[in-house]
Amino acid sequence: MSAVPADQPHPGAWVGVWRAPGTQPEASPLVDHVLSRVHASLAEVGEVSLGGLSDADVERLVDELTGVTSRLTRELCRVVAEADRRRLGDATGARDVHQWWAGRSRHTHADAARLSRLARAFEEPLHAPTGQALAAGELRVEQARVIVGAVDAIPASVRTAEGVTRIIDPGVRAQARDHLLAAAAEHDAKALRRLGKRILDVVAPELGEAQEAATLAGEESRAGATADFVMDDDGNGRCHGRFSLPSYIGAMLKRHLLALANPARHTEAELRDERGGWKPLCRRMGEAFIEYVERYPVDATPQTSGVNATIVITMTLEQLLGEHATALLDDGTRMSAAQARRLACEAGIIPAVLDGEGRVLDLGRSRRLFTKAQRIALGLRDGGCTARGCETTASGCHAHHDDPWSRGGLTDLANGRLLCPRHHRLAHDSRYAMTVHADNKVTFARRT
Repeated sequence: MSAVPADQPHPGAWVGVWRAPGTQPEASPLVDHVLSRVHASLAEVGEVSLGGLSDADVERLVDELTGVTSRLTRELCRVVAEADRRRLGDATGARDVHQWWAGRSRHTHADAARLSRLARAFEEPLHAPTGQALAAGELRVEQARVIVGAVDAIPASVRTAEGVTRIIDPGVRAQARDHLLAAAAEHDAKALRRLGKRILDVVAPELGEAQEAATLAGEESRAGATADFVMDDDGNGRCHGRFSLPSYIGAMLKRHLLALANPARHTEAELRDERGGWKPLCRRMGEAFIEYVERYPVDATPQTSGVNATIVITMTLEQLLGEHATALLDDGTRMSAAQARRLACEAGIIPAVLDGEGRVLDLGRSRRLFTKAQRIALGLRDGGCTARGCETTASGCHAHHDDPWSRGGLTDLANGRLLCPRHHRLAHDSRYAMTVHADNKVTFARRT
């Protein structure tokens, strides 16, 4: 920032101006001066033409502005802490400073609360060095939050494996803080959080293992006790949901989906979206989750009243045979008959076919699915997806009935073929015609 003009008094000269008790203070010239300089400096940065800068100058701006952001956040925390001390929120009936601040700044209450807690922490002698590192631009806000949290999480005592309670010396927290501050020069907030969980291994190794065991036991207990799963249908053909699971279960699910979404299992066409661009990982993970559910082994599904947890699709014979028809699921929702026929090939879904008067003509049986031995034989025969030009290996394919099982087709090798998930959908899409060639390969053409 520019120096104070020679014809103006130094800002420090405005501090401590006396006023009569009970009178409203005038706007501080010091605050006016500081804020005007801040805004002027930011305006100068905004006027810099980035296109004409060298790569080195762009990198320098990124680095310096990142540090400036940290410094400004620390000063904001300092001012918020002062507002908390003065209970400025009382004037508007706010319960606490973060509610008052959220109303003035349009921050969410959660964001304001997080920064307010950090501001209060910096006022404590234990966390003052962390605030100073943030003020110097050496630390990022999330790093500071992680360090404060890790230091505060160190208990006053630890119970060892022998059942002895050991008091932790107060100086251990300061050592932990200093170690994490040093580590912050090389680690981001995520890595710091991992280090913070085992910080006693570094500063008090004789107590670290016992504390880590107690921490993990507490986390696992809370994770199991608070597990939840919520899913809602939006009425437009999609379900949305959220879940909270123990970390190891999340890791297992993610590993399974990543294996299904592995680009090596798919052709280039399958990795591109409807506009020809590459599908982002989140899209591929979503498609992997669909495949994960559709291909879950029917014989492994849990049972209720002696019946596997399968979905029953109800349709008339005309709907089953028709190209443009719908089917009714047992929960009251609907899907296209083409989708029902595709799922009947090997997903855990049973079609219940009715006559014109609603009587059951045929109830699907699990033997419609190809057996493990048949899948192996199909893999040896077909080598992978039988769609011409597709390179998906056998392990990534579905077993498809050429003569649909839902129309009386047999579940045998002569009537089966391997198709990747994409081509399996096309085989049941009424908009496409599938042609089987003499070499057992198939091609698809959009109907006109």
